[in-house]
Amino acid sequence: MAIQNIKIIKTEILSDNWYTLKKVTYQYSKPDGIVQQQSREAYDRGNGAVILLYNKESKTVILTRQFRIPTYINGNESGMLIEACAGLLDLDSPEDCIRRETEEETGYQITDVKKIFEAYMSPGSVTEILHFFIAEYSSSMKVSAGGGLAEEEEHIEILEIEMQKALEMIQSGDIKDGKTIMLLQYLRLNNIL
Repeated sequence: MAIQNIKIIKTEILSDNWYTLKKVTYQYSKPDGIVQQQSREAYDRGNGAVILLYNKESKTVILTRQFRIPTYINGNESGMLIEACAGLLDLDSPEDCIRRETEEETGYQITDVKKIFEAYMSPGSVTEILHFFIAEYSSSMKVSAGGGLAEEEEHIEILEIEMQKALEMIQSGDIKDGKTIMLLQYLRLNNIL
């Protein structure tokens, strides 16, 4: 079904407290020529980047654990979530963003990153495109303790986990973050570890 002649009728800002929540009223022509009007909310928090660090020698990956209030209010008893390192793009490129976030969150200074794909993670309500990366790491790349930035009130625990254990954690429900599952499955499907 091809949507044609999309026309934005009205955009209202519902909230711009942290990021921007808009109500968008639009019209479009359906394939049979009938014009339909709808209103939807769209949350614009910018675009982001995510990376999975892996070590071929030890067959391990670097993940993080931190408190996520949306998961807490939706059934995650502790609110703690195991994730791949990620962050929002500022004015830099996805590659520069993920190098910066990797050092801030994990303490690893990486230079060689490989972009593997990009995806809309929640296209029914969030505008974000997430850029997915992978990179090899070694202990010699560890330049700081990581843990996030104090001024951003980040409290991030760094986890080094065997790849097989990480895959098992998906099955057990210990890893429930979509972007992290996608990256772990990418490594698995491409026989990287």
